[in-house]
Amino acid sequence: MLGAALLTGGAVLGGGGAYAAPSPSPSGHATGHDDGRGGKGDGHGDRHGDDRTASPGASSPAAKPAAGPGTPAGKPAGVTGSAAPATARKPGPPPAGLVLQPADGAAVGIPTAAGLRQALAAALTDKSLGTVTFAVADATSGQILYGAGENTPATPASTTKLATSLAALTLIPGDTRITTRVVAGASPSDITLVGGGDPTLTALPADQVQIDGAPADADTAPASLEALATRTAAALKAAGTGTVRLGYDVSLYTGSPQHADYDATNIPLMTPLMVDEAKADPRSREEAPARVADPAGQAAEQFAALLRTHGITVDGKAKQTAAAVPAGSAVLAEVTSPTVARLVERLLTTSDNTLAEAVARQVALAAHKPAGFDGAAAAVTETLAGLGVRSAGLVLHDGSGLHAGNTIPPAVLVQLLGLASSPDHPELRPVLTGLPVAGFTGTLGKRYGAGSGAAEAAGLVRAKTGTRSGVNTLAGTVVDADGRLLSFAVMTRTTAPADTARAAMDRIVARLAACGCH
Repeated sequence: MLGAALLTGGAVLGGGGAYAAPSPSPSGHATGHDDGRGGKGDGHGDRHGDDRTASPGASSPAAKPAAGPGTPAGKPAGVTGSAAPATARKPGPPPAGLVLQPADGAAVGIPTAAGLRQALAAALTDKSLGTVTFAVADATSGQILYGAGENTPATPASTTKLATSLAALTLIPGDTRITTRVVAGASPSDITLVGGGDPTLTALPADQVQIDGAPADADTAPASLEALATRTAAALKAAGTGTVRLGYDVSLYTGSPQHADYDATNIPLMTPLMVDEAKADPRSREEAPARVADPAGQAAEQFAALLRTHGITVDGKAKQTAAAVPAGSAVLAEVTSPTVARLVERLLTTSDNTLAEAVARQVALAAHKPAGFDGAAAAVTETLAGLGVRSAGLVLHDGSGLHAGNTIPPAVLVQLLGLASSPDHPELRPVLTGLPVAGFTGTLGKRYGAGSGAAEAAGLVRAKTGTRSGVNTLAGTVVDADGRLLSFAVMTRTTAPADTARAAMDRIVARLAACGCH
């Protein structure tokens, strides 16, 4: 229950990890064949670095999610906010002005398998693709229109983040925020910094905070360690305390903090307390920056230093507590993250491995599972099953896609996108608004440009990228020539250079944008 206590917001987590009411599975059948072969990569997750050029669409009014439709079974201890009703609410219509709202099926014809085959044939023969599996679906109905190997498990790389994000917004209301607290100890001179699982907590001044190269706005600005120190110092002085011993509590997470593919760059040790995602240089915009060796210890020492600047004496070094802080401990100060909806948008747009793993652990906590790699993967998998997502071929070991053993068939990826597009699930809309826009934002910012052979699709495609050594994936939505919203997933295994393979995949999707395909 400690995990639930560290999540606050205007909506209450469903007791027992209640799921949203399951949606029907897509009614259509693929016309291709299961002739693709999935595989296991041996490299690292998305290495997008210079591919990231603009901020996510988090500030868009259309990105505001509705509360989740889960059926709470009571209010977990420590969760603040108004209790949700005991019966499930019927989801309302999508918000007005929805980004890429599905077209009216009555007004626009659905592409045919024959039309799609003709439109994609030349692009699919590009040898740089290697082994390719794919699926194209009507986003309005979820019906798979065309594919090849669409039910074959394949390495998803960072398209795994679609599954993590969908599960998070199913179990956790989108307006929920992650809290970092300082609580009083057994004596007035003892205080504890409690990690709540917010890796975006920052020690940078507000005017130096950037997200994907752009200044943070009011919706996306991370919680400030300086603000936490200021509030803590004020509370201590008001109580007449000028000298403290500082402890830090990292009991929220369980199991090893080290990812199976840990390299101290793509992802740090996953602890519930860290500052600036444990980057050695918090201002770094490198694709895989160096990480500190002890994220929690470093965060606590930075907090101690800030307390000293506010006139509080901190005796010795901060020490990790042997156990979780007692329930009901007096809170001296706290700061909160952006909402879960904004965090989801950020992790998708920038393909943020650290944030994806942190959000996956919040899914585990909401589902009352251990908050580690295994518990998070199990919680995401079970949550998707509760939504009616096909389980065949879906194997998860993490929330980011760094793990080489993850497998997801293309048909499952398009089903996830279909759920996010569905008017029955407005709470899932940040999955769409968080997708990078071709030629403009995030990991698609420098793709679909002039000379790529796909420039005509710039601005029409929103998609999550995925890269491992020899593996490239792309899954998202595209508006076709008739104005109809299609979802797609393209998954390749090739020996061609990554940039060459990505360009070939982009040309496939550009052909979707260019045709009505009837």
